[in-house]
Amino acid sequence: MKMTLSGETAHPPFSYRELPSGFTQRLAQSARMAARWLVETAQVREPSLTTERHAGFAYDDWKGAIRGEYRAATRGWSFFCPYWHTGQAVKALLMLEAQDRRGEWMQAARLGGDFLLRCRIAEPGHPDFGLPLAFEDIPHAVNTSAILEGVDGLFHLADATGQACYEEAAIEALYWVARHAYLDGQGLFHDFYDPGQRRFIALSEYRPTNRREQPRPLLDDAVFLKGCQRTGEALFSRIYHETAEELLRSEHPAGNWIAHGPCHAEEDHIHPRHAYWWGGSLFDGWSAFGTSRYREGALRSADWYARALRRDGGFFRNTSIDFNTDSFHHATSGSACAAIVFLRASMEAGEHRYLPLAIRALTFCMDAQFVKAKDPNLKGAILEKILPPDGSDDSPYHLRDLGSIFFIQAAALALQRFQA
Repeated sequence: MKMTLSGETAHPPFSYRELPSGFTQRLAQSARMAARWLVETAQVREPSLTTERHAGFAYDDWKGAIRGEYRAATRGWSFFCPYWHTGQAVKALLMLEAQDRRGEWMQAARLGGDFLLRCRIAEPGHPDFGLPLAFEDIPHAVNTSAILEGVDGLFHLADATGQACYEEAAIEALYWVARHAYLDGQGLFHDFYDPGQRRFIALSEYRPTNRREQPRPLLDDAVFLKGCQRTGEALFSRIYHETAEELLRSEHPAGNWIAHGPCHAEEDHIHPRHAYWWGGSLFDGWSAFGTSRYREGALRSADWYARALRRDGGFFRNTSIDFNTDSFHHATSGSACAAIVFLRASMEAGEHRYLPLAIRALTFCMDAQFVKAKDPNLKGAILEKILPPDGSDDSPYHLRDLGSIFFIQAAALALQRFQA
């Protein structure tokens, strides 16, 4: 049951009159095309892989997972973190289904959800019972952030199907994180858990890195708050609040957190989805509790995105504190996540001034879609990035499933906003 602020006043009915002609129709068509790419091209349909590369993730059955990376020059597929990418794909498909109501996406969402169910320790009595095997940076170590970023897809699937197994797996994952990874009272989490050794390890034990390896605050998708709303578990609510307060305390620059990975303070690089995961998730606390600090913090993240967004709605992976960027390594998923934050600022905080920015970001995503691709692996996908020149005339196009996944989520949210 969702908690709401006592006496909360709903925003008045909203009508936005400044949409470009045919915008919602184009957006719906583009989202469907991206979803078909996700389902028909990116999703694995058999238990075994064929030519795809990965870092050695020990999954016995890949059916339902989303292939994350595609290099157009070599026509080669690879994976980065199948667990949370698949969870976010499930969420995207079900968000679109809620607006589209064509019945096209449920089967693929179930396949993805069933992959997530298989990727966990489900043996009762096991000391790591409930742990999702969310391998990412190290092939045999679980990223705490990857666990949290997969949970919301399970919540969406539980609601869409009415099947309790998906919510139960999500809640068990939250309990594991709360009991093993969370630093009680500090709003911080350990990362990189090796289930074979049953201990948290350092990334630097396995490869050179300049990443700061201290515990970090993780508010991703506000899943602890959502877990509390579903179970009444006070521990989950406390973790959400302690983490949100730590984020507000350590915020730098305004609306972002360069001191914590995946940002690189030493290189002055701010990650394109950082403010989305943490700042955007402060909107959930504002909506649930009416805490003005959360609203103001979320809006500072919206303001950060407003400055980081390029004139045409594009985004770059490496953005510095002064908003300078590299010339290549674009991140269209950053544009999509910015659009989500802008839309939430309107829908949950009544700040409609961000809507033109959301339209600009969404338009860029649609312009970056492969509509007339000769390579069938590209058709319908949203281009994530253009690689820097390497001296050859090979295609510089590189897909990440995240470009399409977050665009679908943003498009579904925009259709909800503009068609209301």
